[in-house]
Amino acid sequence: MSVGSSLERRRATPSSSIWTSPAAYIVPPVVALASLLAIWEIWLRIANVPVYILPMPSVVFVRLVSDLGFFAWHGGITLLEALGGFALGAGVALIGATLMAHSRLLERSLLPIAVLVKVTPIVAIAPLFVIWFGFGSLPKIFIAALITFFPVLVNAMTGLRAVEPGALDYFRSLSSSRREIYLKLRLPSALPYLFAAFRISIPLSVIGAVVGEWFSGDRGLGSIVIVAHSNLDMPTLFSAIITLAFLGITLTLLTFYLERKILFWHSSAIVT
Repeated sequence: MSVGSSLERRRATPSSSIWTSPAAYIVPPVVALASLLAIWEIWLRIANVPVYILPMPSVVFVRLVSDLGFFAWHGGITLLEALGGFALGAGVALIGATLMAHSRLLERSLLPIAVLVKVTPIVAIAPLFVIWFGFGSLPKIFIAALITFFPVLVNAMTGLRAVEPGALDYFRSLSSSRREIYLKLRLPSALPYLFAAFRISIPLSVIGAVVGEWFSGDRGLGSIVIVAHSNLDMPTLFSAIITLAFLGITLTLLTFYLERKILFWHSSAIVT
């Protein structure tokens, strides 16, 4: 290797490290969001749009900060309902995927039912859950579980079957039991597929909890959205939406972080 090429590589290293640093993932969306909010603020001031139609970002910010504890408390309730629903839906989906991955008969029997649940609108089912399970947190958890069930089921079933034939033959040559093959081969092979499903399902669980709160109870961000909409209180409504967005973004980032930590050996977790 020539001296000139090594010098060029050293010169290129700082710039390439900039694009792979954490700032490269934080600064661009922050700049884009700040620009959007500035344009939004300026346009509303020039057009003199009434606050009950579309509030300015500064008004929403003041409303959110002035009553931060209120939104944090309701946001915590929605978060717990969403996480409970996600845990329930993902757990049932993983059990169902395990059964269907080992039996074509069960797959043909249960998958159409899962598809039927998937295509049924959540808004149509939510009032029934309120009638059946009351006005507490239980119907919201079930709705969140229902909306997160199908993505985890499909990805888990695909991942449990996506094993290397050579590795499977090796385990069988060692007379490994089906339990050992599942725990040591199929489940680790399915983890990339599961985390891909989790990235989709975790934000969906927040949506499911909010939809449940529209129909039951007086707690949670969903109830705030409904009441604020009825009163044309747009600053409160947008403050609740911002809190929901914060919850969804935080949960998604935590999922990415766990994926990088757990799947450090997989190509999907390697930063290029």
